Amino acid sequence: MMHINDFLSVGSGSLVGFALGLLGGGGSILAVPLLIYVVGMKDTHLAIGTSALAVAANAFANLTAHHRAGNVKWPCATVFAISGVAGAAAGAALGKAVDGQQLLFFFGLAMVAVSVAMLHPRTAMGDPDVRITPAIALRLVGIGFIVGLLSGFFGIGGGFLIVPAIMLGSGMAMLNAVGSSLVSVGAFGLTTAISYALAGLVDWRVAGFFIAGGILGGIAGTALAGRLAGERALLTRIFAVAVLAVAAFVLWRSAPGFFG
Repeated sequence: MMHINDFLSVGSGSLVGFALGLLGGGGSILAVPLLIYVVGMKDTHLAIGTSALAVAANAFANLTAHHRAGNVKWPCATVFAISGVAGAAAGAALGKAVDGQQLLFFFGLAMVAVSVAMLHPRTAMGDPDVRITPAIALRLVGIGFIVGLLSGFFGIGGGFLIVPAIMLGSGMAMLNAVGSSLVSVGAFGLTTAISYALAGLVDWRVAGFFIAGGILGGIAGTALAGRLAGERALLTRIFAVAVLAVAAFVLWRSAPGFFG
């Protein structure tokens, strides 16, 4: 029998999935605040572990479509993901060692960074035919570890970081970077989720309903994205402002615990 929290989990997941489907990124940053302030999770670490699992599931689900479209540069994506997994494991271990309220405050600061990044549109320039070389591989390893570390610490997919990071490391075009980033988003999220699950910090029931809602929301958002393709830049800016507002709320609620 479903409870009110199950419906709230589905609704929250739908909102995240809708934002991801409509805008192509950034929506997963809302997962942790929704789990805490809407679903009602009291433990920040539990919310992060549950969110990481949901983010990983949604990323792998979306990866299939990008793979079929030929958007994934697998050699570059694999090197970046493998090095990033090591960083995500270290970041998750560090995140679990930080006090919940302090971690939530840091998460609020990360949300501010995401909103600022979304307000600055990415360039579509790059080489769509890029091939991995030893120099590119070395850059991807270094950058991947750092991005994975941040992703694991905050329990977020990190797509807003991964896309420009892969472009910086390899020089590939943005469309390829978006598709290739999903390999790392899924891998980092799964690594973080496993780390938290081993500590008993994943609510599997909530995660299941959240993922189900995310799939439904993603379908709706993707369908609407085609109709609103010309307005995507405006929608992204509006969403960035909304993320900034939520970040302010998170910082306000967590500040007493951080400074207390």
